[in-house]
Amino acid sequence: MEIAQTKSLSEMFVGNFRGYSQTETAGIDEELARVGPGTPAGEYLRRFWHPVYLTAELGELPKAIKILGEELVVFRYAGGQKFGLVHKYCPHRRASLEYGKCEDNGIRCCYHGWLFAPDGEILETPAENSNAADMVREKTRLGAYPVIEFNGLIFAYMGPPEKQPEFPFYDAFAIPDMVTTPYQAPYTCNWIQVMDAILDPVHTSFLHGQNSRPQFSEGMSELGELKFYERNENHFLGSSTRRIGDNIWTRVNELILPNFTQAGSAFAADGTEQRYFGRSCFTRWVVPVDDENSIVYAWANFGERGDPLEYNTKEGCELIEQGEILDRSPEEKQRYPADSEAVEGMGPISTHKGEHLMPTDRGISLYRRRARKQVRDLVSEGIEPPQPVHPQGLSVRTYGQDTVLRMPPLEGQDDREYLIRTGEKILEAQFSAEALDDAARDAEIVEKLKEIEAEGVR
Repeated sequence: MEIAQTKSLSEMFVGNFRGYSQTETAGIDEELARVGPGTPAGEYLRRFWHPVYLTAELGELPKAIKILGEELVVFRYAGGQKFGLVHKYCPHRRASLEYGKCEDNGIRCCYHGWLFAPDGEILETPAENSNAADMVREKTRLGAYPVIEFNGLIFAYMGPPEKQPEFPFYDAFAIPDMVTTPYQAPYTCNWIQVMDAILDPVHTSFLHGQNSRPQFSEGMSELGELKFYERNENHFLGSSTRRIGDNIWTRVNELILPNFTQAGSAFAADGTEQRYFGRSCFTRWVVPVDDENSIVYAWANFGERGDPLEYNTKEGCELIEQGEILDRSPEEKQRYPADSEAVEGMGPISTHKGEHLMPTDRGISLYRRRARKQVRDLVSEGIEPPQPVHPQGLSVRTYGQDTVLRMPPLEGQDDREYLIRTGEKILEAQFSAEALDDAARDAEIVEKLKEIEAEGVR
């Protein structure tokens, strides 16, 4: 090759390339990402109730699971009517209780027949009739956790017994005429990566709209005017207000620490039809399996205020969860990436210290900062983290929703400012009704939304 040709090729690569200078990997967020026993976030997460299994998936045989880095076994006892959650390995010779026998008063190890109560007490040690056996039964217990079965999900509390909080009851648990279907969705990445998406309204427009194809509706591809709210020390909202023709559509996603999430609808709203305080498409928890895996346990919500009943299928729940079905070919995942591809593509644990957060990421900054403070308060000062707030003994108020109001642009006014003010008024209408009981609250919110629609916001 002639010198002139070589020079020409070299000129093709002139530019400010920085790959070599950026090969050093940024650090991970050790404080929030690690979830095993004794880690800061692990201790924090253990102060709350978490769903750990689907009731329908648990038959007469025990199931081995992993939650917060612990190997566990969930099982039925008392004729299948009650539930237990214990450490996987028998304290005798470490046999796995995955192969245990479920009995009326607990679970029996397959290896030597030791019988354990749901709270871990050793009830029987067959073939062991000695002082040593008596001593073991007196001083040794199988690790076990309290569980509550509710509406198709099995919840567990894995923290110090003396710190066990009340089981939180959210308003979303009792919306009239709502059909709720339990589902699960595994993610092969750290829990923070999955959590972040809920307070990231911009990703809805790109990942679920403009990037490949509208995975929910055409309207969601429109960029909205964003506002973030910190309702109390563990409740965060991210609203996006869009113009769809003559309508204004406000969609609200929410996060209640440490891992409860809700959003607007997936398929019921597209901004073209009026909707007053339509509720979340899912009621959802992002549960860490270990540092590099997490699993979503949730209810998909169907009905007049939820998503359309035709999506009440396994595939429909997957579409509601992430925009595409879970079982797809690698090529399909590249052509039509959904939430799992976006968050798993960051790696098993994202190198958060290499991020460049922007103003549109403010919701993520807010919740991480608050979670970090609560982790540090617990670990350094012994201050227990706040539980979800029940105002005046009522259910925990939630706001994941869609509202679509017919409000054409105002002549001579900046429509962007009009959207921002309307979105704020929609949220204010909901906040003002917090102290009412559920039915009165919903009616009050809907009435105020109709007033906003009739009067306009000037």
